Formats: sequence, structure tokens, C-alpha cells
Amino acid sequence: MTRVLAAWCPDWPVTAVGIDAAAPGAVVVRGQVAACSAAARAEGVRRGQRIRDAQRRCPELEVRERDTDAEGRRFEAVAQAVAELTPRVEVVRPGLCAIPARGPARFYGGEDALRVLVQDTVVEAGHDCGTGVADGLFAAELAARAGQGGIVVPEGGAAAFLAPYPLSVLDRPELADLLRRLGVRTLGDFAALPSGHVAGRFGTDGALAHRLARGEEPRPLAPVRAAADLSVRGGFDPPAEQAERVVFAAKRLAAELHEGLAAGGLACVRLEVAVGFADGHVLRRLWRHDGLSALAVAERVRWQLSAHRPAGDGDDVWGGVTRVELAPDQLVPDLGRQEGLWGRTTVTDRVARAADRIQALLGHHGIARPVLVGGRGPGERVIRVPVGDLAPAEPREGPWPGRVSGPAPSVVPASPAPAELADASGAAVVVSARCEVSAPPATLRVRGRPAAVTGWTGPWPADERWWDPAAARRRARFQVTTDDGAAYLLAVEGGRWHVEAVYD
Repeated sequence: MTRVLAAWCPDWPVTAVGIDAAAPGAVVVRGQVAACSAAARAEGVRRGQRIRDAQRRCPELEVRERDTDAEGRRFEAVAQAVAELTPRVEVVRPGLCAIPARGPARFYGGEDALRVLVQDTVVEAGHDCGTGVADGLFAAELAARAGQGGIVVPEGGAAAFLAPYPLSVLDRPELADLLRRLGVRTLGDFAALPSGHVAGRFGTDGALAHRLARGEEPRPLAPVRAAADLSVRGGFDPPAEQAERVVFAAKRLAAELHEGLAAGGLACVRLEVAVGFADGHVLRRLWRHDGLSALAVAERVRWQLSAHRPAGDGDDVWGGVTRVELAPDQLVPDLGRQEGLWGRTTVTDRVARAADRIQALLGHHGIARPVLVGGRGPGERVIRVPVGDLAPAEPREGPWPGRVSGPAPSVVPASPAPAELADASGAAVVVSARCEVSAPPATLRVRGRPAAVTGWTGPWPADERWWDPAAARRRARFQVTTDDGAAYLLAVEGGRWHVEAVYD
């Protein structure tokens, strides 16, 4: 087992957006709490809560949208501080980095002395930090979270250290739920199960989680040496002075690296990115590579550049970049993947490369895919997710009081068209605060064209974000058919009607 020191900055998503660690704050993703400060947790705020529930428990809660780019950019300062002590710094994810502990511990006088030194270095850089040393990265991260600032787990004691922890630390909710229903409550209970039975019952991911619970590496060590140098390099003449040019080149190099690894039947589990500057300085960083796409590699190069760029210089890279190099630091045999039938994988790869190319030209949000999520209105149930970003695991089915039932409309305009809904006397149809309709609709006018109403149903009232006066919305929806064969989903808000969607 490899002795690993993990440096963990608590609540990093909250810190990255500038919320004071002593204040109750949370970052949210699509209306749910993704991370919160210690002060917010003390008031009952938890990950996964809806904003409404979190603010009910903590009215003073400061809420901001999560900024993953800021998380990576700001964590470079932490990685740089640790790199001053030892050059082999691996950024596992923003908020967590790791170093091999055996060599530095001998140099600095022992593992506990090294742990305290790294912790003090990060604190002096301006960030709260916990550090832990253990066999393997998984146990080291939990050791960094334990006690008052972290502990050192004795060599060979990872399994005993992990045994009391709940299954939730594996970050596999479905597996944890199934194991609890089978009577398995802790990592120690899970580790006691026979390996062969676990693999047969829970598959590859269950076997990997079982190895973690036993304090072992997530996969059996099988390092291989490449017959040829698989690193890829790109130079700039004259030096690139804009970060965007360097990031685009890094994305192209990452695609070449992936193709070279695939041709040799290899997989890279750790990647070294080296950026050379015109002043002779070379900025090196190790990144955990498990499943990193070309876009993700380019994003990490952007984070490295932001650490070298002086504040206030915009997109300029001071001194210019002369070269970028991507080198696989740890290679293992590629276990392969399940391919689609009838050659569909080849087409998918071509489409993915084309999408990456367009995205590099238009920006990160230049090309997106629709993803179904939860919501009341048809326009709220589909969001645009940039290619390469993670989508919600599954649609949120509710409850959504006031949501219009199916079938779903076929056209949802980006800008709702204004409409006029009148009764038989020509007066505007009004919906009262008690959701009472003033009179049955008789005429609908859309873009100046009148049509007689042949059928209608509603209203479906929706009172949203009532706890936030700035974002509160109160509206009601109607389904209406007209004598010209058209069908509409109408909404009234603030006394004004508009077409929210059209049925075909």
C-alpha cells in the first residue's frame, strides 16, 4: 500500500464563491443545496435540501449558485502552497489534493510532522485545512476529516480505521441503500463479506467499493511501462499571450493522448500537465485522470494558467506560454468498455469530436444538449447542459403542485407571445386571488389574430418562491382550444396573459 497524505479544505464550494466561513451560507445547483458552511449545518442545513427547506431552517442563509470554474481556479493557490514543500502534488478535485507521504516524511522528520507542516502551510495561505496520512487515498481523505484537523492512521491500520464509518462515505447512494436493507450498516460489516460474493452480487462497482472498505487500493496495482513515450506536446511561436489559445491547444493534445492510449490498450489514472512560459518558468501539476475528457483536461489547464496570471490582467498570460505538455504519469491496462451494437459507437465518437470542436470555437456554453428535469411549466422541465458537463442523474418527479398534466406540448417558445383572453361580453378574463375565474373564456387573440374558444380547462395555480420577494412568482395556467384547430397552454401573471406553449 502507498502511504498518502491528503490535504482537505472543508466546504470548498462555499469558500470558492466568497462566502465567509463563519457565516451561514450555501451553494446551490438547480434549486438544491450542493454544499454549505459549518454555521449553516449547525442550523440544520444539509446537502440535497431544497432552498425553501434550507431557508426555513436558517432564515439568515446566504445562497449563491455553484461556480465550478472558481473552485478549480482558486484551489490552485492551495496546490501551489503544498508544491513548495514537495513537487509531487496530485489534485484529486478542487478542495482535495494529495502527495505521496513516505519520502517527504523522511525529509521533514516523520509523518505527523509532515502532516502538521502541510496543514500550517495551507492555513498560512489563507484557507482552513485538515490533513491526514493513511494507506491509500480513500483512507487518507477520511483521516484528514477526522479529529481536530486530521490524524495519522498507522501503517496497516486502514481497515480498522475505516470499519466504524457508515456506508454513506462510499458516495454510492444506491449501493448503500441496498446494503442497509440487507443488514450491512458500516464499512466494517461490508468489508467482512467474501470478495467473490460481492463481485457476483453487486458487479464491478460493488467490488471496487468493497476494496475501499477493506482499506485497499480501488483497483489491484498493475502498473505497465509503455513501449514508447505517450506524452504529447504543443509549442507556440510566438508565445501565446491569451489563455484561450492555450486551452484550445490543450484540448486538441488531450484528444491525441486518448487516441494513443487506446491504441496501446492502456488507461491513464493520473496525468501530469506542464505549461512552459517565456520567462523560463514551468508550471507542473498532477491531476487524477479517471475518466477525464478532453474538455475536462483543457479546463484544468485553464486553472493552472489562472494561478500564474497576475490579478487584473483579464485573459492575458503574463510573459506568454511557449509550450504545453500532457504526460501520463501512471498507466494501467485498459479493462475496456461495452460498445454499442451495429457500429453506433463510431458515430457517437465522431459526433463527440465535432461537438468538442464547435464548443472550443463558440465557448463552453456554445453547444448544449437538452436534459429533462423537474418543474411546473413545460419550459422549466428541460434545461440546456453544456456538452461535457454532468447532467442530473434522473428527472425530479415531484411533488410539483400546480404542474400541468400531460400530454406535453410540442412547441415551447423562447419568448412567450402576449395574448388576450376575453369572455362573451368582450371583457378580459380575470383569475382572482382565490383562483376563481371571472367568466368562461370565449375569445382568444394571439398576435392580433382572434379565434373563438371551443374548449378550456384550468386554472392550475402556482405560487413560487413566496419566501423571496425579489424572485416570487404567482401565476395560473389554462389549456385552451380554438375553432381554427389550435391548442394552447396559456398563463396569466400580474393580470397579463401570454402563450407559454403550443400543442400540435
